[in-house]
Amino acid sequence: MRKIMILSFLTLDGVIQAGGSPEEDHSGGFKYGGWAAPYLDAGAEADEFMAKHRPSTDLLLGRKTYEMFASFWPEHEAMWPGVNDVTKYVVSSSPVELIWQNSELITGDILAEIKKLKDSEGSDLQVHGSSNLAQTLFKHDLVDELFLMTIPLTLGTGKRLFGEGTIPAVFKLTDGLFASNGVVMAYYKRAGEVKIANAGA
Repeated sequence: MRKIMILSFLTLDGVIQAGGSPEEDHSGGFKYGGWAAPYLDAGAEADEFMAKHRPSTDLLLGRKTYEMFASFWPEHEAMWPGVNDVTKYVVSSSPVELIWQNSELITGDILAEIKKLKDSEGSDLQVHGSSNLAQTLFKHDLVDELFLMTIPLTLGTGKRLFGEGTIPAVFKLTDGLFASNGVVMAYYKRAGEVKIANAGA
């Protein structure tokens, strides 16, 4: 069985929309595109930490993220070694032009197809961006791991990683790093169900 890992930059208030570029995603009138870009150079230690937790595994992407990645990464593989060789699974209910090598479309009964993919043999699956896809995965308890890079700012508006469909779940922090520019990198693994108790009991 494959594990599904969500990797994301997010603000302190949980926004993940358009962190990399002002042109990335204006939906909902979002005007803060590129908010993560000033924090991407977090030093050599942060680069090593990111490389450790972003190996060359297959990708599971929503349509918009796929189209953005496909227009950039084929010509910049030196920044992400092996990304062109792994399989890119593209989740979309509408047609997608698969212009990036080793790309496959997931459509139709998307939830069933993702579960089938997760149960198949192969490398683990990384999800980048793709907020709608992430909500589906959280809602149906299909997320095994999280690699979150929290930027020290708030925006108050924009698409968020954890939406109303997120189910109660426990994640265990297994690795982390405080970067010199204030970015907090944290790696979590799914760790059971939420327990409740009386404080101090």
